[in-house]
Amino acid sequence: MNMTHFKAALPRDLLASVVVFLVALPLCMGIAIASGMPPAKGLITGIVGGLLVGWLAGSPLQVSGPAAGLAVLVFELVRQHGMAMLGPILLLAGLLQLLAGRFRLGCWFRVTAPAVVYGMLAGIGVLIVLSQIHVMFDHSPLPSGLENLLGFPAVLGEALPVENPGNGWQAGALGLGTIAMMWGWERCKPHALRFVPGALLGVSLMTLLSIGLALPVRRVVVPDNLSEAIDWLQPVDLLALADPTLLVAAFALAFIASAETLLSAAAVDRMHSGQRSDFDRELSAQGVGNMICGVLGALPMTGVIVRSSANVQAGAKTRLSAVFHGIWLLAFVVLLGSVLQQIPVASLAGVLVFTGVKLVDLKAFRGLGRYGRMPMFTYAATALAIVFSDLLTGVLLGFALTLVKLALKAARLKISIASLEKPGHMELRLSGAATFLKVPALTQALDGVPPGTTLHVPLANLSYIDHACLELLEDWGRANAGSGSRLMIESRRLKRRVEGRLRTTGGLGA
Repeated sequence: MNMTHFKAALPRDLLASVVVFLVALPLCMGIAIASGMPPAKGLITGIVGGLLVGWLAGSPLQVSGPAAGLAVLVFELVRQHGMAMLGPILLLAGLLQLLAGRFRLGCWFRVTAPAVVYGMLAGIGVLIVLSQIHVMFDHSPLPSGLENLLGFPAVLGEALPVENPGNGWQAGALGLGTIAMMWGWERCKPHALRFVPGALLGVSLMTLLSIGLALPVRRVVVPDNLSEAIDWLQPVDLLALADPTLLVAAFALAFIASAETLLSAAAVDRMHSGQRSDFDRELSAQGVGNMICGVLGALPMTGVIVRSSANVQAGAKTRLSAVFHGIWLLAFVVLLGSVLQQIPVASLAGVLVFTGVKLVDLKAFRGLGRYGRMPMFTYAATALAIVFSDLLTGVLLGFALTLVKLALKAARLKISIASLEKPGHMELRLSGAATFLKVPALTQALDGVPPGTTLHVPLANLSYIDHACLELLEDWGRANAGSGSRLMIESRRLKRRVEGRLRTTGGLGA
């Protein structure tokens, strides 16, 4: 970056960085709580995402930090393996991302079917809503989405008893107030104040209200010294990676974080006309950032569309805006950490409920209908499997359905038999891909060929023919040679091989 460009971009980047900082501050803490981690862990990830990844990123205007899309996976990992094991998993996941970027595999992460990605985000959104509703009433979330759904009436009944009401209703009111503020601000904000994030506004007003009324609700716990929140990775913890379940978790984390990052980067590119994203460099930068977060015992990070879109809309021109937003996060935590300790947890849960609802993108679901019913079914099946099972199962189901669709599409084959002008000669016309899935239909067509027929089989219109279909043709030639039938394969590449095999068994006839 030359000095003239730097000076011209600096004022806009500084303004954009403040906007992104205000968006990121409540989200970093809220996502940490949703992940079953202390709020300070999310702030550390946000700082690393700004200061380090912001400088190294291949997508200059993308902002990285803790993402709601990973909250469900992290919550499950922490619940099953403990907070200490998140560091080794994240270190390995970051290394996989770094290697993927170095080997220029970034483009391959973008070939993931949109139906799977949108379904994954929708399932995650539902799980976030179901868990954070409990937090919004000052309760701890249950291990699964189904348990959270079934347990909510009890939480609501406890929060709103007819007699001797407890504190849950007060926390719930703060959470609902935050949601109402975000919803109203999104629809009615003045143009002059369009850069003020609704999440910050809602959290700030609810915090002031809770302080003014001295409400006895749970508040954010952050250490006075940020260094106290750092849990350095211990070398002995790396031995735990011998556990196959942790290896699978690291691969799943790397894949989901990479897919979300690169999809976000592609979306950011469509928002501006400046420098395009280098996906391999972005992937490597994310890997470095996640490795650092693993060493520090923080949350994983991805490129985040909410913060990135705020960055672009605020007029950012270079990567400096992402770097400065990390500086503001660090300065605020170090100098004004006591302010964070006044924020009600229920208000942050309200931010996450609102975010979770927006992840269930019904517009994207309807848009998939343009490509047929199968993408819509894949979206719904992926989301429901995540909600009622787990994240990895849902994603694998989505991929399986995508592969089934591809297999069925690739197996389309038109089969017809036509009589030729020369008596006793017919032509088996094949168009498309002849795979083992079409063996029954091909068998039925061959059964209709009269005895004593010379059957011509041109293969020019086939994009592919597999061993099963060739074997079927050869078997027909051998089986019908005694009745005077002949098989004529019209393909330079296959003719000699097929006819040679048939001649040894008399399959070519007279």
